Amino acid sequence: MTSSDLQNLYQELILDHSRTPHGFGLREDVKAQSHQLNPTCGDEITLQVHLADDQTIEAIAWEGHGCAISQASASLFADLVEGMTVPEAQRRIDVFREAMRSRGKIEPDEELLGDAAVLGSVSKYVARVKCAMLGWVAAEDAMRKLD
Repeated sequence: MTSSDLQNLYQELILDHSRTPHGFGLREDVKAQSHQLNPTCGDEITLQVHLADDQTIEAIAWEGHGCAISQASASLFADLVEGMTVPEAQRRIDVFREAMRSRGKIEPDEELLGDAAVLGSVSKYVARVKCAMLGWVAAEDAMRKLD
């Protein structure tokens, strides 16, 4: 597979998640929620963390509007952390943030980030990093409120 084929596959995955987002739709039974806004472009996300009785993440529920990157990123995050503990999810946020801040120097760890690793190319575009991080920052803030 050529690098342009791979790039097209990544773009298609991002578009699929922005068109049919996973975890979309807020729920009534919320213990922790965060609303985040990217003032640069106006993207917004409200994200909820729902824990199961065993303290694993049962679901990420969210709503928002904005560019395909911010919406796909929240969807990819929702898929990634379901069934994880809060510390495991926080570890993924830390790894994702490091890759996003690297300006393309750090390849996202596919083993830790799963399909969300496709957002690695976004790190080369400083203006788009906040878009990709929006849902992850909302999740981090919501998880802090669980304590």
